[in-house]
Amino acid sequence: MNDDGSIALKTGYRQKLWPDVSARDWADYRWQLANRLHGAADLSRLLGLGGSEFQPFERCISKYRWAVTPYYLSLIEEENLLSDPIGRQFIPDPREITVKSQLSSADPLHEHNYSPVKGLIHRYRDRALILAWPSCSCYCRHCNRKRTWKQPESVPAKKEAWRAIFHYIKEHTEIREILLSGGDPLLMPLDRLESILKKLKDIKNVKVLRIGTRLPVVLPMAITHKLCRMLSRYRPLWLNTHFNHPREITHQARQACERLQEAGIPVSNQSVLLKGINDDISIMKDLCCRLQEIMVRPYYLFHCDFVQGTDHFRTKIQKGIDIIDKMWGHTGGMCIPNYVVDLPAGLGKARVMPPHMAKLSESMALFKTFEGKTVKLLFR
Repeated sequence: MNDDGSIALKTGYRQKLWPDVSARDWADYRWQLANRLHGAADLSRLLGLGGSEFQPFERCISKYRWAVTPYYLSLIEEENLLSDPIGRQFIPDPREITVKSQLSSADPLHEHNYSPVKGLIHRYRDRALILAWPSCSCYCRHCNRKRTWKQPESVPAKKEAWRAIFHYIKEHTEIREILLSGGDPLLMPLDRLESILKKLKDIKNVKVLRIGTRLPVVLPMAITHKLCRMLSRYRPLWLNTHFNHPREITHQARQACERLQEAGIPVSNQSVLLKGINDDISIMKDLCCRLQEIMVRPYYLFHCDFVQGTDHFRTKIQKGIDIIDKMWGHTGGMCIPNYVVDLPAGLGKARVMPPHMAKLSESMALFKTFEGKTVKLLFR
């Protein structure tokens, strides 16, 4: 561990696959993107499998693509990639196409139904989401938009498509907040991203901008000073990122978050509860406390969405309730995220909280404390 509390990177996979790469190239996001692992040949080499042993993985990536940056791959510590909490987040798993739940669907949140123009989702009255960019630097196996990996639903590059989005937002004056998502919008060319932010900022009813990105976690060197200076011109702008495990909080990740914060961009975190990765009180508490230390607010803990190809990641809802319950009173409130389920059929987010109030009437309230005691309050 580094002196600042972040995790020191081990060099196992870096030394094994890129032994001659200089520190300068390794720290260059353009080198990282150009040298991502992807496709069947890279996966076969990484897993050390071929022939019939590799066929289940090949069938998996024929449906759901895969890619990983050298940096994120280097965070793996265990020899078995599919048992490592980092590896399981990006290594394709045959269970993505063999484990199926009747509850799961390609678009469980019915985003299509709330897309009045291509690339825009208007589910909540006062805010809208733009699928601004089709691709990611790494493809998280638990992604809630796996359906878009081979058939992107993002805004086409044509100006007419963007004009339709800007027109819709202007016409719907109840929209005060815009979230840029994707894909990862911070992979866009800088001038194109700034052009979009400027046009959104010029719409009178748009008061707040938000960006969802996983780059601080999987490609932190892409959070450059130049990018942060540009983003600072469009405040109030909030950034949500996606740490799932304490080992992702490296020195480089901490530096990326600091660059954003120093530019006046608050950073919040949205984790997903994932079986075998972070569905453990000690892991989740460690993650959230470390996030607080780097001034990243633990905002949401999402129950894994009912997306096809993610069923093997999904825990029972009670698991998330128990984790939040055990954190309550044992660490500061700023370390405790809201546990939420994004309800199927586009019915919105629902908070799922431990029941600290056992009973309530006009004359009495009965509470359970974090130590398991019961307290009765009488109203007079």
